Amino acid sequence: MPAVISERMLILEGITIEELFAFRGTLAETLLQTAVYPFEVLPKIGAFIKELGPRLDPAVYEQRGDDIWIARSARVAPTASITGPCIIGEDSEVRHCAFIRGNALIGENCVVGNSTELKNVILLHTVQVPHYNYVGDSILGVRAHLGAGAITSNVKSDRTLVVIRQGEERLETGLKKVGAMIGDGVEIGCGSVLNPGVVIGRNTHVYPLSSVRGVIPANSIYKKQGEIAEIR
Repeated sequence: MPAVISERMLILEGITIEELFAFRGTLAETLLQTAVYPFEVLPKIGAFIKELGPRLDPAVYEQRGDDIWIARSARVAPTASITGPCIIGEDSEVRHCAFIRGNALIGENCVVGNSTELKNVILLHTVQVPHYNYVGDSILGVRAHLGAGAITSNVKSDRTLVVIRQGEERLETGLKKVGAMIGDGVEIGCGSVLNPGVVIGRNTHVYPLSSVRGVIPANSIYKKQGEIAEIR
C-alpha cells in the first residue's frame, strides 16, 4: 500500500495531510503522522482516542464517562449529548443540543454549536462548526469554519466506495464513508453541501448554498462547479 500511495502522490498534489493541515502541536499530531492522505486515518480515530485519553494530564483533562475526556477549561452545555470515544480540548465550547456520536477528537478553542452533529471526526485547533452543522467522517483544519447549515455528506447515494476525483484522476479510498477533508483557514458558506470525498485546500472560500465535489485548490474562491477564482 505505501508504494501505491507514493506513486499517486505524484499525480494528486494538494490533498496530502502535509499540504492541508498545520497539525503539529495538536492533539491529533501523532495520528496524522501515520498517513499520507487524510482519509487513511478515518478508521483509526476511535482507537487513537482510547489510547491518548488515559495519557492526558489529569490536571488539565477529566474523564466524564466511558472513553470521554474533557478539558477542565472547556464549556459544555448540559443539554449536549456526548458518546465516547471523545476528547474535547482546552477552552473549547460545546453548545446546547450538540450531538457528538463518538470517535470525535476536538482540539483547543473549538466551537461545536447548537444542534451540530459530529461523528468520526478530527477538528484541529480553533475550528468552528457553530450552527446546525453535520460533520461526519471528516477532518477540519486549523481555523476552518462552517457557516450555518453547512454539512458534509459522507455516503454516496448508490452506497459504493468513495473515490476522490481531481480532474481526470481518481484516488480510490477503499471506504464507504468519507466526508470532507477541509484545509486550514477554509470558510464554508451557509447552507453548503460538501459531497463525499471532497478535498478543499487551505484558505479557500466556498460561496453559500454551494454543492461541492472533487478537489478544490488552495487559495481559491469556489462560486459554483466549474467557476473557481484564485484569491489574489
